[in-house]
Amino acid sequence: MRLWKALTHGSARGTLHAWAGEDFEHTTWREVSARAHSLAATLRAAGVRPGTRVATIATNGPATVRGLLAIWLAGGTPASLPLPTRGQSPQEYGQLLTALTERLDPVLFLADAWILSLIPPHLTRALPTSTWELPDTGRRVDPSPPGPDDLAFIQYSSGSTSTPKGSALTTRAVEAQLDLLLHLTGGRPGHDTGVSWLPLSHDMGMFGCLLYCWAHDFDFVLSTPERFGMAPRSWFRDLTEYGATLTAGTSTAVHLAARAQGRGTLRGDLAGLRTAVIGAERVDWGNLLAAQERFGPYGLSPTAFQPAYGMAEATLAVAGKPWRQEPTSRLFDGAALGAGTVREVGEDHPRATRLVSNGQALPGVTLAAGEPGRLGEITVGSPALASGYHADPDRTAARFPGGRLRTGDIGFHHEGELYVVGREDDMLSVGGRNVYAAEIESAIEGHAQVRKGCVAVVDAGVSGLPHLVLLLEPQGRPRDFAPIADHAATVAREKSGVALAECLFLPRGTLPRTPSGKIQRFRCRTLLAGGRFDPLARVTFAD
Repeated sequence: MRLWKALTHGSARGTLHAWAGEDFEHTTWREVSARAHSLAATLRAAGVRPGTRVATIATNGPATVRGLLAIWLAGGTPASLPLPTRGQSPQEYGQLLTALTERLDPVLFLADAWILSLIPPHLTRALPTSTWELPDTGRRVDPSPPGPDDLAFIQYSSGSTSTPKGSALTTRAVEAQLDLLLHLTGGRPGHDTGVSWLPLSHDMGMFGCLLYCWAHDFDFVLSTPERFGMAPRSWFRDLTEYGATLTAGTSTAVHLAARAQGRGTLRGDLAGLRTAVIGAERVDWGNLLAAQERFGPYGLSPTAFQPAYGMAEATLAVAGKPWRQEPTSRLFDGAALGAGTVREVGEDHPRATRLVSNGQALPGVTLAAGEPGRLGEITVGSPALASGYHADPDRTAARFPGGRLRTGDIGFHHEGELYVVGREDDMLSVGGRNVYAAEIESAIEGHAQVRKGCVAVVDAGVSGLPHLVLLLEPQGRPRDFAPIADHAATVAREKSGVALAECLFLPRGTLPRTPSGKIQRFRCRTLLAGGRFDPLARVTFAD
């Protein structure tokens, strides 16, 4: 099978440059594979063999990469469980791990030592655990990776909208996705260099970066989300220093990298960067423009940013901007979108909402999104589609009817391109009208004293009565919060015709997020209802 060729026969030229705490550790893929073969014997001795599952929490380190490949060589199926998120107590995280592993029935649990310390004692007594630094016995076993239609990977969602679900992916589905990514990015096997800081626990980091680069023999520069969070400039610095041709990230990360660059200089240029796939959250047009202005002088091509759309249930990508073209955006009537109608408007329209195109369906993928001129739930058919959710027949039946995926995302087609408006979970019902929270949040983020990507509107009402609460993290240290709240209320009223009940200003880093950076809206509601936010200020608006 093509997916395991590099693993069982070695790689021709590629090198893994993995961040090891102070600097990058440089190892050829051939050496990584050889070490994984030795570690596979260790895993076999621990009970990992064809048909078994291994619970993993993938962090961005060289030991994790070797361990993942070793699981496949031993015949096991890695199940990627979510990392702990903001606002989640150790007890809550332990309960989540218990629930997921009971459903998973693994033979082993692999994670970093600090994560293993969060596993409840009753679970560690019942399930063998180990860090990714597996002992090397020096022995080898005959490799037996999963077959074409065998379960090769279980990707648990980050839980941005509900309890994590485990997308069951066969070898055939993963191989199909890697082919789709070649088309999406114009990849050149054996000749590209990829750079990523995205968490390997997330589908974009795992399939879109690590496995894509490994399977197609690219050089791969693996940084960490912690390093990016501490120094956002490191992303584009790595791109220039390693001469990257491929990268991926989120819209918020693009904003942070451009802002952090400031007036600083890069040591090299970005002329070789062919594609920077931007996804995992709604793409902000202003972020792309600001980054192009900041990095254009270093040779960043206007075609490099590549908005895309995907989900773990389809392994990863289902649509994207053709890599040779520049990204595009259009203005639509926000109020009309809430009513389910697509109406393009001009710059001077009072309810104009700018949406970035997510491009076209990838080869072999079929996308449906409502009738022409109307919004609808996006459904997907793909050769890379999951076979369902592992050990979860009820949610599988609800989300995979007739071999297609109901995504829960709302969007539409316009002039041959897909536009994603938001999730069904983001829809607020106010006064008999539907309003997308993302539309309000995007408009409020335009204020200079509001942190980009740090806004959430939630309905805290009871008995069917709406009570819209705005949660936001301010930029800098405002002396007076009232003008910011008043501006937000005015924007919400003018853009979407809704009235905010109150605004909570939260300390930086308070809003709960997934490892890829998306705000967990359902956890926002839970924390708000439980009175667990400690706001800097609270502004209440008169009825």
